[in-house]
Amino acid sequence: MGGTKPAAVEIEVAGHTVRLSSPDRVIYPARGFTKADVFHYYLAVGDGIMRALRHRPTTLQRFPEGVEGEMFFQKRVPARGVPPWVETTRISFPSGRSADELCPADLAHVAWAAQMGTIVFHPWPVRAADVDRPDELRVDLDPQPGTDFADAVTAAGELRALLDELGATGWPKTSGGRGVHVYLRIEPRWTFTEVRRATIALARELERRRPDLITTAWWKEERGAHVFVDYNQMARDRTIACAYSLRANGRATVSTPVDWAELPDVDPDDFHLGSVPARLAERGDPHAGIDDRPWDITPLLEWADRDDAAGSGDLPYPPDHPKMPGEPRRVQPSRARPETD
Repeated sequence: MGGTKPAAVEIEVAGHTVRLSSPDRVIYPARGFTKADVFHYYLAVGDGIMRALRHRPTTLQRFPEGVEGEMFFQKRVPARGVPPWVETTRISFPSGRSADELCPADLAHVAWAAQMGTIVFHPWPVRAADVDRPDELRVDLDPQPGTDFADAVTAAGELRALLDELGATGWPKTSGGRGVHVYLRIEPRWTFTEVRRATIALARELERRRPDLITTAWWKEERGAHVFVDYNQMARDRTIACAYSLRANGRATVSTPVDWAELPDVDPDDFHLGSVPARLAERGDPHAGIDDRPWDITPLLEWADRDDAAGSGDLPYPPDHPKMPGEPRRVQPSRARPETD
């Protein structure tokens, strides 16, 4: 006869009762981490992950049977079967359709999502108060074949120097893989289109300063062995795993905030489900001050105007976006045919 199925337990989180079922289900087979381990991990990093998620519409990347099982992205919180205290926010996609996404008001929302098999949290760069104006500019430094994490760290150092010149503060974290993410808190005054335009201007300036290392080329065939600045992470409905989110790999890594001084020496594989809670408890959160001084992106928009005047206009959007005004042809260069009048 089979063993008895572990009973579900009820846990008090942020004044709410959250049910944890199947606590012994193995979620990370290579490490032996269970659903209960994931659930309690998110409770242990509560202050850090709430700093990243609070009042942000959030897409859930769910793996109900573990990271080696079926995965899906949940953008809509169902109308039924959800605790009455779960908060949502309506967001609109480039297609014009909309969804009521989870919008964490407290740690119980994160715990509920973990109970539902969420491994990775993908928040929008906006708050519920204004879902059309980002308050977070995200720079995704993505190493291409022939480069690695060390190259992304070098690129991040170039970015930091540039931000210092601008009087802006960047907040770095590991991606949980080979990349580096740098976030800027910005004033929520500009649209997604404007913030993306500012990000392109910032990326182009980095590329001009280190053309041997950094690229803004959207098409992979043009990138070479460079670190790609993925400017389209600031397009509407593009999201990045947040600070303190687990990643869906066999190592159970975590996208982990670091400070600039330690970034050159870290190994991203050292930051995982088993190690990050103790790190956070001992060192505190390197992103603790991220909300203190929102930045005015006007200098970047002025750079964008300069680039436009010099003939460097917009860059391609992701393939699922509608064609945007001023966007160049969305055609892979090796397959492009000459335009005719």
